[in-house]
Amino acid sequence: MPIDARAKLLRQLRGAYSGELAAGYAYRGHWKSIREGPDRTRIQQIEAEEWHHRELVGDLLRTLGGKPSPFREAIFWCIGRGIAAFCHVGGWFAPMYGAGRLERGNIVEYEEAAVYASECGHDEMVDCILTMAEVEWEHEFFFRSKVLDHWMLRIFKVWPAPPPKETIRGG
Repeated sequence: MPIDARAKLLRQLRGAYSGELAAGYAYRGHWKSIREGPDRTRIQQIEAEEWHHRELVGDLLRTLGGKPSPFREAIFWCIGRGIAAFCHVGGWFAPMYGAGRLERGNIVEYEEAAVYASECGHDEMVDCILTMAEVEWEHEFFFRSKVLDHWMLRIFKVWPAPPPKETIRGG
């Protein structure tokens, strides 16, 4: 079992590492596409947090002797840059909605990574990984709060809300 959990952890961390690359570039385009104000400032902060997560995940990968996937890195670089460009033409709702949906998935991905880390005997990684899940929860909460009253939710249903933030460390 530890070998399977280690392989799962490596796969999860490689995915997160590249995902954070895409997120960093996407959020850079996102905040640049909106007016000065608290939302722009918050999205700039979210961008910085995503780059920080990338550094942390890179450290975890190196600890395990793993490396990012060059192919995945190239794809996610393109995705991040594409989303960044879309933010300038996609209006206000689409980037806010899309970011919230993606952040919802990121919470689960980090929670799963924490389980894999524990299963393969790397309990020292669990706190770092769960802290990233909690930060992703805060990102999702921000974007959800921005779109909840938008008229477009008559067309696009809001994604399922995550459980309370306190439950992240409960499992």
